[in-house]
Amino acid sequence: MNYDEYIEEVRKYSSDEVIARLASHLKNWKSDNTNVIELADSIEKFFGNSWISNEETHSHLYRLWASFKTAAISGIGGMTVNERLYWFCLFERYENASEVEQQVIYAKLCANT
Repeated sequence: MNYDEYIEEVRKYSSDEVIARLASHLKNWKSDNTNVIELADSIEKFFGNSWISNEETHSHLYRLWASFKTAAISGIGGMTVNERLYWFCLFERYENASEVEQQVIYAKLCANT
């Protein structure tokens, strides 16, 4: 499951106000200047400090997040830039970016050279 697929799964439950905020936060991350480590920290805090009304929904979304985090973030140091772009669905942003913006994306993906 890549980042956009996770966002789509979260959106299925967005009738819950807390989940809607999570979906918004996930979507906005793709265009902000925080990196994947900061993303992981913010999502972990979100799950730890927010009250999702349905425990089953909370468990499901957190389990998917933990799986994504393990696959895409914990092992990011051993990935190529293309693998990072794939996992975080940033190919389009990268391809349309200026050289300066590409550096921002490298930083976002912890891929500074």
